[in-house]
Amino acid sequence: MNYSEALEWLYSTQFFGIKLGLENPKRLLREYLAYPPRRTKVIHVAGTNGKGSTCAFIESVARATGTRTGLFSSPHLVRYNERIRVSGVEIDDDEIASHLTALRELVAEWESHPTFFELSLALALKYFSERGCELVILETGMGGRLDATTAVPADVAVLTPISLDHQQWLGETIAEIAAEKAAIIVPRKKVFSSPQLSPARTIIEQVANERRSPLEFVENPLQGYALGLAGEHQRENAALALEALHALGIPLNYETVKSGLGSTAWPGRFEHIKPSPGIMASHLILDIAHNPASAKALATNWVREFGDCKANLIFGAVEAKDVRGILEILLPITAQLNFVPVNSPRALPPEELAALLPPDSPPARTCQSLQSALETQETLPALVTGSAFLVGEVKALLEGSSHHSSAQ
Repeated sequence: MNYSEALEWLYSTQFFGIKLGLENPKRLLREYLAYPPRRTKVIHVAGTNGKGSTCAFIESVARATGTRTGLFSSPHLVRYNERIRVSGVEIDDDEIASHLTALRELVAEWESHPTFFELSLALALKYFSERGCELVILETGMGGRLDATTAVPADVAVLTPISLDHQQWLGETIAEIAAEKAAIIVPRKKVFSSPQLSPARTIIEQVANERRSPLEFVENPLQGYALGLAGEHQRENAALALEALHALGIPLNYETVKSGLGSTAWPGRFEHIKPSPGIMASHLILDIAHNPASAKALATNWVREFGDCKANLIFGAVEAKDVRGILEILLPITAQLNFVPVNSPRALPPEELAALLPPDSPPARTCQSLQSALETQETLPALVTGSAFLVGEVKALLEGSSHHSSAQ
C-alpha cells in the first residue's frame, strides 16, 4: 500500500469503534515485535487536562539533553503523522505506509480486529525501536486502566489534573475517573501527580500505596524559566515534566532545561495565528479547550493576554461534552458567538449548540461553515475553541491541506 491507501485502510478500522481492554494490544505488540527494548525508558502520561503539554515538555527537555526521544500522542490536528515523532521530527509517509502494510497482513485473520488506536500504538513503538529511541513518552488515549498504552510497562507514571470528561466510558464521578487513570501506576515504579481535587488525590494515594509505588504530588509551579507554551497552568505541567525526567536519571542542568522548556511547542494550546487571507480578525487564537476545566484555563489566559478586550468566539463541539458548562465559563470573555459545524461524525449541529446558551448571553449566530465565520469582518480578536477537530480544521484551512479527523 502507498501512504494514501494505508491511511484509508487504517481509518476504515474506526468501524470497530473504541474497544477498551489490554488483551488485543498486548497480542499486537508481541506479534509485531513492538515492545520497547529493555534499555529504553518509558514515561506514561494520563490525566484529563494537560497530558499533551506535559508530554511536549518532557520530550523537548529530554531532547535538549541529547536523549533520543520517541513521542506518541493523540489526537492529531491536521496530519496523522503528528502522532509519532522521533527527536521532534514527525514520521514520514513512507514509514507509515510500510508499517501499516505489515500490520494489515499480520491482523488480516484476527477474529478480534485491532482498533485504529491499537494499530497506531504498535506502529509507533516498532518505529521507535527501529530508530533507537532511548526514551519513549506515551500519552494515554482515554482513561488508563484499559487504554492500549497501558500494555507497555512504564518506568515512570505521570498524572496530570483529573476532572470530568468521557463520563460515558470512565464513570460519572471524579473518584471513578481517577481510578481509571491511576491504573497506569506500575507496581514499585515512581509516580508523579499534579495537584488534584480531593476525591482524585485520595484514589491516587490508595492505588500507589497498594502497588507500593513511590508517589509525589508536584505542588509548586515551576518558576524562573521562560516557557514555550502560554499560561500559568503550564508552569504546573513543566514542573511535572522535570520531576519525571529527574526520576529517570536524565542529567538536567540550567541550560538544557532553559533550552528545552523555552523551545517547547504544542499546537492548539492558546496558539497565536498570524493574520492571513481569509482571516478577517485582528488576532486569531486557537485552543482545544473541550471541558470546563480547560475552558477555565483558557479564560484566564485570555484575560492575561487581552485584558478587557473580549473575543469573537468561534465555537464547535461534539457529543458527550459539557457544552453548557464550557460556554458559561467562556461567556464573560465573549463579545459575540459564532457556532460552527465540526468535521466529525459526533459533531453537534450549530443550532443545538446555540440552544444551550443561557439567557442574556452575548449576540450569537449559527454558521453553515467554518470559513464563513472566519471571513466575518471583525475588529475583535477571534478565539476558536470547543474541539480539537475544529482547531485541526482551522489549521488545515490555513495550511491549504485536507483535514482527516479521527475520534481516537
